[in-house]
Amino acid sequence: MKSKITLFALGALTAAQATYATDVNTEAKSDSVSVVKTIVAQNHNSKLKQVSQDDDYQKFRFGGYGEMVAAFKDYGINRFRGSSTGNKKDHRNTISIPRFVFAFDYKFSPRWTLGTEIEFESGGVGTAYEIENAENGEYETEVEKGGEVALEQFHITYKAFDWLHVRAGHLILPIGLTNEHHEPINFFGTTRPEGETTIIPSTWHENGLEIFGSFGRGYANFDYQAIVSAGLNACGFDRNNWVQGGKQGIFEEDNFTSPAYTFRLNYNGVPGLRVGASFYYCANTTANSDKLTEYAFRAPLRIYTADAQYKNSVVTARANFMWGSLTNADRVSSVNTKLANQAPYTRVVPVAHKAVSYGAEVGLNLAGIFRGTNCPVLYPFARYDYYNPQKQCEGLYVEDHRCEVRKWTAGVNWYALPNLVIKADYSTRQIGTNKMFGKGKYNSENEFSIGVAYVGWFTKR
Repeated sequence: MKSKITLFALGALTAAQATYATDVNTEAKSDSVSVVKTIVAQNHNSKLKQVSQDDDYQKFRFGGYGEMVAAFKDYGINRFRGSSTGNKKDHRNTISIPRFVFAFDYKFSPRWTLGTEIEFESGGVGTAYEIENAENGEYETEVEKGGEVALEQFHITYKAFDWLHVRAGHLILPIGLTNEHHEPINFFGTTRPEGETTIIPSTWHENGLEIFGSFGRGYANFDYQAIVSAGLNACGFDRNNWVQGGKQGIFEEDNFTSPAYTFRLNYNGVPGLRVGASFYYCANTTANSDKLTEYAFRAPLRIYTADAQYKNSVVTARANFMWGSLTNADRVSSVNTKLANQAPYTRVVPVAHKAVSYGAEVGLNLAGIFRGTNCPVLYPFARYDYYNPQKQCEGLYVEDHRCEVRKWTAGVNWYALPNLVIKADYSTRQIGTNKMFGKGKYNSENEFSIGVAYVGWFTKR
């Protein structure tokens, strides 16, 4: 344990040297790296100062974000095998760099902008899949090394008016609280909120076309987004993560036979408050399958979300709700069990008809509470999550309650710099229950984690 703590201390020092810059609060619709307002901690007099929105670069900017996490766990690797009571009580530790992201924005003119993000996950370049149609549609796999390198954003934006921007390319879908605001200073824990990221892709980005803008003023200020993009692929739907595995991108081309439509509306009329709702609809996820002969029916997908965030100099609070339904989920389950052995999917069923997730977190800024002292910018916090990718099954399939999770997390975030945070937290999962307190039917899963994360623009011109 001492060696891992030392490693993270060295990582924090390195990141601090690389990221000593003014923090930013970037508007998610116009920037590649979106950073929420945070507290400036450079000296005693500026600890409580809110950083203003940053879009002041003239030609280009370069930055990014990254995370390092070590976790110490008291449970095994599979709660579905080996025991009727869930996960075995095995003690194990993990250490990782979940992601390291470079972002680059370039202004061709005041109205035309290029935005890019490249994400490195777990230090590798992943696995590439091909379908050799000349060989009876067989899957071919080329394994290079673990991890993934992914193009997270690549788009051109035209600003016609404040209320109308047009964007085309590879886009972040504004679904839920976390997906669009996924940078590590936008949530308190060492990992992204578990509920949302279990049942939908994270980060969820697709090829498509978007219009967005803001309208109104004062207490009647809103912004909106409307996107048409590649839809999810039913081949990737499964028991444990619902539709998360349906995100396309593992092949050279995405299927666009049944596009997806995403709509989002945010209310921003009260200082420090953002309230939003989103809707996702794909008329037929089976039409986006690898081989169109695999499914002879339609499987529409609907996802509804609502979320809110409030921030001031003392309190930061967030809450989110997500609910989704997949029509003909039982028929999808039957087909998915018969996918080719070489297919890059789990084939674990049943795929549920309905899934749900909700959660909330609150943190208190000690520097804001103890004004006039040398208190550092420390946020003790607590978070609650409930999620169930097996909320309701169809046909003869029965819900697996080992997928139903209630999770409590408590910890502290230390903002050593405005854009550098050191995190520590303890979490416990109760498996097979929807009760906020008390034990579930299966063994609990507990862990202690520490992490270091940064986000910021390194240079602007």
